[in-house]
Amino acid sequence: MDSFMSLMQGFSVVLVPGNFLYMLVGILLGVLIGVLPGLGAANGIAILLPLTFGMHPTSAIIMLSCIYWGALFGGAIASILFNIPGEPWSVATTFDGFPLAQKGRAGEALTASFTSSFIGALVAVILITFLAPIIASFALQFGPAEFFSVQLLTFCSFVGMGKESPFKTIASMMIGFALAAVGLDNVTGQLRMTFGFNELLNGFDFLVAVIGLFGIGEILLTMEEGLSFKGASARINPLVVLHTWKVLPRYWLTSLRGAAIGCWLGITPGGATPASFMSYGLAKRFSKNGDKFGTGELEGVVAPETAAHAAGTSALLPMLTLGIPGSPTAAVLLGGLLIWGLQPGPLLFVEQKDFVWGTIAAMYVGNVVGLAVVLTTVPLWASILRIPFSIIAPVIVAICAVGAFTVNNAMIDLFFMLGFGIIGYVFKKLNYPLAPFVLALVLGDKAESSFRQAMLGSGGSLSIFWSNWLVGGITALSMIMLFWPLISKVIGMVRRKGAHPVAAE
Repeated sequence: MDSFMSLMQGFSVVLVPGNFLYMLVGILLGVLIGVLPGLGAANGIAILLPLTFGMHPTSAIIMLSCIYWGALFGGAIASILFNIPGEPWSVATTFDGFPLAQKGRAGEALTASFTSSFIGALVAVILITFLAPIIASFALQFGPAEFFSVQLLTFCSFVGMGKESPFKTIASMMIGFALAAVGLDNVTGQLRMTFGFNELLNGFDFLVAVIGLFGIGEILLTMEEGLSFKGASARINPLVVLHTWKVLPRYWLTSLRGAAIGCWLGITPGGATPASFMSYGLAKRFSKNGDKFGTGELEGVVAPETAAHAAGTSALLPMLTLGIPGSPTAAVLLGGLLIWGLQPGPLLFVEQKDFVWGTIAAMYVGNVVGLAVVLTTVPLWASILRIPFSIIAPVIVAICAVGAFTVNNAMIDLFFMLGFGIIGYVFKKLNYPLAPFVLALVLGDKAESSFRQAMLGSGGSLSIFWSNWLVGGITALSMIMLFWPLISKVIGMVRRKGAHPVAAE
């Protein structure tokens, strides 16, 4: 009851005309930031953070958090329309979102993405409102061993739950791990696989890699198939939102599962990227149309978007209650709190009630306003596909180049982008899955660091991964996922042998 009354007080703070205007400006800026690949929510907020120094802390956090919501919504636009993930967690959205757009169903894909994002974020905000103390204490149980077990579960889920050949999946993942190891070793400080090139000291930036893999790779593939001078079918249908909403309820279980995965990995904090991949993998496994995933299934958009936005939103919970940022964007927002003289932690809920509950209320209102803004522009975004490919292709290449350069302001990243574009093209020609490769590239170094820290803490004993119920349960589930293809074959053989005597009678 106290939480409910405090939330009502927060709404009274947010709905002040000035704060509402900051909210609307933040959402529009966020959508623009999300559409531009390479910029990202964390970089966008960091760039705009100095503009808020003269503002009241509550107004400032409302504006910055709404930039975050807008960027979450906007990241799906480039992923679905151009196959260019604006954020790491948008990669899984491209698997079915882009094929849907190519089929002339861009409006449906965008509506499903925006609506799923709203649902995932709403579930996470409800958790933040009512379960903050309990969940915050649970997050304190996560150390290096627990982080590695979650990352291991994500990797193993792709091997066990994917429809592709386990050998191709593992091979793709191993290449990703190898590229993730390039650069400076975070634990020992030694150089690895730089071959004397100073440009490789920092390794390969993930955003540069995905821009090349998906953006340039798709351009090369389309050029090989024949340069089309006609635009894709993209009728401007203002009723596309209502038509899609009639279909979405059939995926309620996928949404629920995605929201649960997202909240769990956001709070622990595992991150939005593994949440989106894990949710997509499980949806692909349990869906009736799982074999059609990757060809343009609406459920393949619902699953990663719900999980990613639930994770991205719930990552703010440990930041507010414990001062532990659960995502890069939360880390930037944490820096803003410290600059404004606010110390995140349990006392923040007591000493700055207006600020905390105003922020939580802004999550509700900003999510609703953001959904309204992006849904009203769905036909406008979808109509972009009517532009002929011969015109849009150079624009996409230019956007990719600007996005890759913006990441580190380095020309070498443009060559890396082209190199990854060729890798993406070869993978698609040989029917090797890109998802495990991308997953290993983004999580490989983090998983390695967590594993080595756990080993240092245990004196080299692997028993640390079964040292308590939490890490042991996640590790055991990972092993089941890894060997699931073999387990399912054994179960099938046992069933056939059991049924054989009956058939003989």
